[in-house]
Amino acid sequence: MSSITEPGGNASSPSFFSKQATIAQPGFSRWMVPPAALAVHLCIGQAYAFSVFNGPLTKVIGITQSAPDDWSLTTLGWIFSLAIVCLGLSAAFAGKWLEKVGPRRTMFTAACCFGGGFIVSALGVWTHQIALLYLGYGVIGGIGLGLGYVSPVSTLIRWFPDRRGMATGMAIMGFGGGAMIAAPLSVALMNHFKSATSIGVAETFIVLGIAYFISMSIGALAIRVPPANWKPAGWTPPATTTQKMITRNHVHIDQALKTPQFYLIWLVLFLNVTAGIGILGQASVMIQESFKDTVSAAAAAGFVGLLSLFNMGGRFVWASASDYVGRKNTYFIFFALGAVLYWLVPSFASSGNIALFVLCYCVILSMYGGGFSTVPAYLADMFGTAFVGGIHGRLLTAWAAAGVAGPVLVNYIRAYQVAHGVAKADAYTMTVHIMTVLLVIGFICNLLVKHVHEKHHMTDAQLAAAK
Repeated sequence: MSSITEPGGNASSPSFFSKQATIAQPGFSRWMVPPAALAVHLCIGQAYAFSVFNGPLTKVIGITQSAPDDWSLTTLGWIFSLAIVCLGLSAAFAGKWLEKVGPRRTMFTAACCFGGGFIVSALGVWTHQIALLYLGYGVIGGIGLGLGYVSPVSTLIRWFPDRRGMATGMAIMGFGGGAMIAAPLSVALMNHFKSATSIGVAETFIVLGIAYFISMSIGALAIRVPPANWKPAGWTPPATTTQKMITRNHVHIDQALKTPQFYLIWLVLFLNVTAGIGILGQASVMIQESFKDTVSAAAAAGFVGLLSLFNMGGRFVWASASDYVGRKNTYFIFFALGAVLYWLVPSFASSGNIALFVLCYCVILSMYGGGFSTVPAYLADMFGTAFVGGIHGRLLTAWAAAGVAGPVLVNYIRAYQVAHGVAKADAYTMTVHIMTVLLVIGFICNLLVKHVHEKHHMTDAQLAAAK
């Protein structure tokens, strides 16, 4: 391996955290990479479980009940929002950097930020400074979320060119399932540390910060990238002209922003996520209001858990299926089937058919999760794998935008309906019909996606220089 000069260092063998040092040696099994990716994604998936801290954080001073100086839920709600915004922004703006330095340094940086964010947040709880929670979990932790999300995915795509969907599905399924581990673990830790003078949140933050840092660091140390021109034994790259729209060419991260395909796929992800994320956030209240005096709070909690399972499972199942039917066709299914199911939901609610109501939303949430895991492979098909991590990072701004649009549509339209005399059981009808329209628009956007024009493709010389 040739020597290199690291910034601020001397010409020597590659730094342990350099991209060159992560190139796999002959005989390395690509099946060692998915566990490394999961070690990161199962940790950052904790973000979906942050709501378990909201109640306790309103009692930091009062301990048993909220005191006048305790934080309100509306104040605390900004922590998660900041984290998701910083996830999208860090993934977008760090795209070039992560492609340059490689997955190990990026994933270790993510470990430092995500684990460190918990430590800063613990200080915020101890000193009762909300700004430190915004800075810790919201900003620093959010940066860790963004870097930790995109880097393992782009690495998996390079290792599994023959099964891109399955590979990305494995990792992003971990992000969806991380909350299933984090929620009970966090509650158990808070109960363990709870005392007459502490609600147990700060101590829990410390433990989680250390644990997540260790797990994510292990993933960073284990990650490897394939050698140049590597491909699985016996695999022949598909021709560009196949119906699955998989290119053999590569598009630079900056050039990708000059193509209509990037913005069409941006809208595809935005509309698919918008249609699911608002419902996910209000699922418990929605089913109780739709079936008043029939569904208890405990049953509603079970409904939320069931949706989470389908959200997680859909990330692997749909992405794996896309390897066979193609990414574009998979999104056609998401939009067409989703629109039909959303249109039918109000009739199932009005007729009191809980089983079909639940089934519809389970399938919808599986496609919501599937949209996240399928889009990295969609981008690799369209723009090649050379800069897919950075391009994927920039596309995740669609997630940040949908994270605002989805809940706003569900919450504010419902509030407007109720304020104007509409029964709570019927207040979601307009919302789901609007979701149907959004999915139809998404279907059209996906229909317009074509092959990237050859003028955007990099030459071999440009590709070699960029690397």
